[in-house]
Amino acid sequence: MPVRVTLDVMLARRKMRARDVAEQIGLSETQLSLLRTGKVRGMRFDTLSKLCLVLDCAPGDILDYDRDDTDLNLNDD
Repeated sequence: MPVRVTLDVMLARRKMRARDVAEQIGLSETQLSLLRTGKVRGMRFDTLSKLCLVLDCAPGDILDYDRDDTDLNLNDD
């Protein structure tokens, strides 16, 4: 999947522990760990908003996009 969660990078920049962030946003450590490792297929905007608030960042700071046209079936219509 071309969208990657780069949450670990932002946690390191902010010198914050995942455990503390999970507690502050009301997410279990397990759920946050799944986000950090990219083992989830989606994220609620509410969760993304809370992460951005706690980490003082924008969504683009914790999400990255690697373009891969092979992932899409685009029609030339």
